[in-house]
Amino acid sequence: MSIQSTAGAAVAAPQPQLSRARAIAAITIGNGLEFYDFVVYSFFATLIGRLYFPVENPTGQLLMSFATFGVGFLMRPLGGLLIGMYADRAGRKPAVALTLWLMGLSSLIFVVTPSYAQIGILAPVMVVVARLVQGFAIGGEMGASTALLLEYADDRTRGFYTAWQPFSQGLAALLGAVTGLVLSNVLAPAELEAWGWRLAFLIGILVIPVGLVIRRRLEETAAPLHHGEHAAQWPLLRRHAREVLASILLMIGLASSTYIVIYYLSNYAVSVLKMPLSLSIWAGCIAALVQVALSPFAGRLADRIGRKTVVLWSRVALLVMVYPAFVLINAEPSLARLLVVVACLSVPMSMTAPASMVLVSEVLPQRLRATGLSIAYCVAIAIFGGFAQYFSTRLIQITGDTNAPALYVIACGLVSLIGLALVPETLGRRLK
Repeated sequence: MSIQSTAGAAVAAPQPQLSRARAIAAITIGNGLEFYDFVVYSFFATLIGRLYFPVENPTGQLLMSFATFGVGFLMRPLGGLLIGMYADRAGRKPAVALTLWLMGLSSLIFVVTPSYAQIGILAPVMVVVARLVQGFAIGGEMGASTALLLEYADDRTRGFYTAWQPFSQGLAALLGAVTGLVLSNVLAPAELEAWGWRLAFLIGILVIPVGLVIRRRLEETAAPLHHGEHAAQWPLLRRHAREVLASILLMIGLASSTYIVIYYLSNYAVSVLKMPLSLSIWAGCIAALVQVALSPFAGRLADRIGRKTVVLWSRVALLVMVYPAFVLINAEPSLARLLVVVACLSVPMSMTAPASMVLVSEVLPQRLRATGLSIAYCVAIAIFGGFAQYFSTRLIQITGDTNAPALYVIACGLVSLIGLALVPETLGRRLK
């Protein structure tokens, strides 16, 4: 299928395979660089809690840090809506360029903001502002970049092309984990706390020049709307309310599993299993590596046997595995057990992401694709992903059960199966 456009008109002629391969690389690398900034905060959450939140109780510091992590997600629906609508009106390329600049700004705030001991209450305020900017940018990036990937594909390869979106997120998590691992092992704890962790965010500022250079030659896949055409977006959104609702439910399961397995388990190892940060970050490395390795395969599989089939069996597998996995690592905490558990849970998590994203993207028409996908993904992520670490920590505190995070993943996974039942199989269907 040629690159999609409005009213059935072609925006650009079909491109040779090499050109499309380069386009996938450009979108993937740029998206990965943006997610890197968001990921780094998660791996340094315990350290940031000590520096910016004056709570004497270590658990309180951790909760404040996780809450600040979650605050950034509250801006994702707004960023997804506004930048998604901008992408559907003005085109995908201007939207992804805007998100790059916003992510660079948020990284700069982290680099230059002194600790609470140095400037008082202004320090946590600045951290929250940086998180809000990050969340707004990521919310817009998700819909625009995924729409670009999907619209470069044909009817037989949409799953494979869309799979590079979770691939880029895994790549970002891997880069963030490796950066944290190197810094925590090379620097002394005092050096890491004083200035070392800021180097990770300094690297993130590279998203501006690198991202703009690699994306400047991308072909636009959606023609800008003419004057007055954008008014049709709101009726279109109401007309497809069922699809948007089903998409949100689907994304709830994806959000909870992703943020527990890739991000939370590293902090869980520090706060619950009492492992040093220099070792616990290996959990994030393993999870991200599995996601990077399996995402393209999962996309291909969704193109062969169907999106719903892949989503169903991968999510059922995760629901069955997650509670015994937590029991195993708590029975005898060790780095080896932690890494085995993370690797096993990462397999179904990595398999479900590409199929879920392409399924959600395909049920929406082009003029609603970036907006609808952004809304669905960001609403689910804002609550069930961004606050997954906070909810899990609170569940442990309330119940006294260190296996409680598994129950959170199970509950969210069951809800997502309702969304799966509400959407049709889209394998082989032409895009609207």
